[in-house]
Amino acid sequence: QVQLVESGGGLVQPGGSLRLSCAASGLTFSNYVMGWFRQAPGKERELVARISWRGGTTYYADSMKDRFTSSRDNAKNTVYLQMNSPKPEDRAIYSCEARRGSIGSPGRCEYWGQGTQVTVSS
Repeated sequence: QVQLVESGGGLVQPGGSLRLSCAASGLTFSNYVMGWFRQAPGKERELVARISWRGGTTYYADSMKDRFTSSRDNAKNTVYLQMNSPKPEDRAIYSCEARRGSIGSPGRCEYWGQGTQVTVSS
């Protein structure tokens, strides 16, 4: 079965950093555009980042563009989200998902993980 498992969340101070990981299994990882989403209580789920098949192209939401970096290691079937200088408003559950297509025209979401909690201290 296909499984996406996020890890690396936890408590981080403003100005600190975290690296989230999403390990995939049961699929040909390099065939999928990967994405990161986040959702805070009472808020809509929002796109954080997308990364192309080989990792050569990335997309970030405006509020994350200068602070977050996504990368992937297809040999390890893992996609990462580096979070630098997180803000209190970055507190959310972060989840990854996989789509076919291309980063410019991604298909529907086919697989997703359950997420990892990120909490930013004041």
